[in-house]
Order: sequence, then C-alpha cells, then structure tokens
Amino acid sequence: MARKRRGIPIHGWLNIDKDAGLSSAHVVARVKRLTNAQKAGHAGTLDPFATGILPVALGEATKTAGYIVDDTKEYRFTVRWGEARNTDDIEGEVTETSDSRPTREDILNILPHFTGTIQQRPPIYSAILINGKRAYKLAREGEHLDMPEREVHIYALKLVDIPDIDHAILEVTCGKGTYIRALGRDMALKLGTVAHLSALRRIRVGPFSEADAISLDKLAKLWQCPAEFEDLLPITTALDDIPALAVTEPQAQRLRHGNDVAVPDQADGMVCAMDGNTPVGLARIEAERLYPVRIFNF
Repeated sequence: MARKRRGIPIHGWLNIDKDAGLSSAHVVARVKRLTNAQKAGHAGTLDPFATGILPVALGEATKTAGYIVDDTKEYRFTVRWGEARNTDDIEGEVTETSDSRPTREDILNILPHFTGTIQQRPPIYSAILINGKRAYKLAREGEHLDMPEREVHIYALKLVDIPDIDHAILEVTCGKGTYIRALGRDMALKLGTVAHLSALRRIRVGPFSEADAISLDKLAKLWQCPAEFEDLLPITTALDDIPALAVTEPQAQRLRHGNDVAVPDQADGMVCAMDGNTPVGLARIEAERLYPVRIFNF
C-alpha cells in the first residue's frame, strides 16, 4: 500500500520574490512548511546571492514546471569591473584584478556582440553535470574543470546606469540555460578587463513578474487565513503559450483513464484539455485523436 503523502492538497503557483542568501531549495522548503502543501517545487534555480522571481509550483502545478523553465527570463545585474572571482559573483574568492575600466561608449559598443545566439562557457561553480557530478562540487574539491561552451540566446541587452567608475547596471532578456554571471565575465574580457557580478535580480520568468511577486514574509502573514488568500495562481498560469481545448465530461473521463478521444477538425499539437473551467491535463493531438500526456489529479 502506498504511503499517504503528508500535508494538504494545494494546486497552483506562487510567485515568490526571493531574498538574497537563500537557496532555491530553501525557499521551496519554507513555502511547503508555511502552506503545509503535500508537494512543492520551483521552476528555474536562482543563485543564493541573487534576488527576485522564483516561481514555486504546488501540487499538480509541478507537472507544468518544465514550461516555465523553458520560458524567457529577464534579469537586472550589476557588474563590478576590475576584479575577477572564481564564482563570477560576489561570494567567490578574488582570482585576478585589473586597473582598466570601460567607458559608457565602450560598454555600448560591445552590447551587439552579446545579443542574439552566442556561445557561452558556463561558470565552473554551476549545477551542470560533469561525468555525473555537479560542477560546483568538483570545483570545491579543487578539480580543474574545462567547461564546454554551449549555445544560448540573448533577446535583448541594455545598459541601465553607471553609478560609478567600478560598476555598471544592465538588463537582459534571455533564453533557457543562460548564465548571467558568465555574461558579465565575458563582457569584461571583451572590454580588456575582468569583472564579477555584485548584484543579480531576476525580474521576470515567463508570465511571472516582480510587480505581482510576494516575499516569504508576506506569504507567512497572508497564509494565516488561507481561505482569503488571493495570490495562489492557477495551474494554467504556466501554460500561457499552450492553447486550451474544451472537452466534454465523458471525454475528460476517458483522458483521465489514459484513453484517447476523437477531436475532429483539430490541428496537430499540444493542448491543455479543459472540462469547463477545470484543467484535465496536457494532451497531444495527432490525426484528429487526442492523447493524454500529463493528467492532473485533483
């Protein structure tokens, strides 16, 4: 007999504004404690020193997390020129210094070089698997790592401010797998200097923006009256780009039992099957048949 899951069934998304100093896993654990949810997970790791948007999925919403991980993201970050660190951020050890500082014109001139599809070498302190082990663990053990380059996409990159000669604030819109720490590092090398990130804030992840985010402290206060809580977003929040397809109640029951149903005149592709206002699950249309892919269990 399967062991009954602890907690209460809660299904939906929370748009959490993460504080600096917390790991993504720590945020999920605290959300789970505060809400007493049976199941929780996050969509897209955020470095401990970083702040900003960390979408947290509860219950059946975890089945849609992959769509958020693959979505575009926006960051605001501060580059500290003249000082390289082994983690490429403020938490690492200084490995190199430089007296060279870029001008505003210098920075503006290189932005096109880092826009579009580019090759990027991830930081050695990252969660990428190298021979089955996390890169950051190997780096902490003193192992020399030659991180392979990979292709990432930068949709937009702009200079926001230059508060002083040592710092520049920028904003970037990027695709999956982009490391902003590596972006700051590589920009500095292109400018003939070295750098690390002194601040990093994620301001958007797909449909989740900082304008609607709540802190863990605010969640703790508001969740004291769960019935009145209005910040739990529906499961379908992560499926903005997936078209909805209305199905009948008998069709919904067949899908829930793993069976396909006829959907005449429907084009092939992925859809979210809806029984009225209730999402049934993700399903795939092929040759006018609807096949269940991920069914939601409420």
